[in-house]
Amino acid sequence: MQLILADDYDKMSRLAADIIKTKIKTKENTVLGFATGSSPLGLYNCLADDYRNNEITLKNVIGFNLDEYVGLSGENHQSFRYYLEENLVKRTDFDKVNLNVLDGCAKDSLAECEQFEHLIEKNGGIDLQILGLGEDGHIGFNEPCSYFPSKTHEVDLKCETIQSNARFFQDLKSVPKKAYTMGIGTIMKSKQILLIVSGSAKAEILRKAILENVTPQIPASILQFHPDCTVIGDKDAMKYVAEWEYI
Repeated sequence: MQLILADDYDKMSRLAADIIKTKIKTKENTVLGFATGSSPLGLYNCLADDYRNNEITLKNVIGFNLDEYVGLSGENHQSFRYYLEENLVKRTDFDKVNLNVLDGCAKDSLAECEQFEHLIEKNGGIDLQILGLGEDGHIGFNEPCSYFPSKTHEVDLKCETIQSNARFFQDLKSVPKKAYTMGIGTIMKSKQILLIVSGSAKAEILRKAILENVTPQIPASILQFHPDCTVIGDKDAMKYVAEWEYI
């Protein structure tokens, strides 16, 4: 596991974007696993800037989003499909046809999850998966539990996650109670993983995730076993592990 310290959120985002840009330049049809939320937003802003400056093209990139709320259509402004279309697709030459997001309104949740797994395999697997880190150590919507879920599945969101995500909705009652997420096994099959972490609120859980024992009570701790995982954090997030350059 490689650990990279950035001065602040903006520099963290720039470093992460540069890793992705290098990957795309090496392989134009790179398969990226996208994350959403506040952590990767700066990263997508950087990629949009790079496209505008003719430094990168995303027209052949294939994307799979990490998760999606159950019950929200892609047109809903709080859906993760909408997030990606607004923050990346519309700001670059990323082909919307190549964006794969779980259908929050699917009638058959099991079939939807199985189809998503099939599409990832059909495209040769994910070359680089972007991840954020929840304050309880969750990645995607894989929350603390007694085991590591393997494949893409439907989950009941914990109260803490619902409360944390309420800032993106009109009120707490509007936050969906269920979601789809790639499983830990699906994530770990990615050839490369990029975990980005910002803010002092994530400092203690980041320390536990990368320095303590691997446990499903801290889902992100499984990343210790990945052969090519890079963690980029700002000074606030890395304050308990900043002395480590490589782990």
